[in-house]
Amino acid sequence: MQQESPYIPDLEALPAGHALTTREAAAALNRSEQTLRKWACLEIGPLRPVRINGRLGWRVADLRRVLAGLPAAGDAA
Repeated sequence: MQQESPYIPDLEALPAGHALTTREAAAALNRSEQTLRKWACLEIGPLRPVRINGRLGWRVADLRRVLAGLPAAGDAA
């Protein structure tokens, strides 16, 4: 059985304050969903999620910065 390709959002078309699901953020970063969950749980990695009704949300602005090779907002420089 073939797996469906993940939806990869166009980060430039989304507002900076928008938050993506773990699946969408993982696809944008070319990482597994579990990697992002581990970053959140252990508070490691280049991003920190926001909690939205108990679920993880990943800020578009932070994703853009990480993809540009910059630290995410709130990280010590």
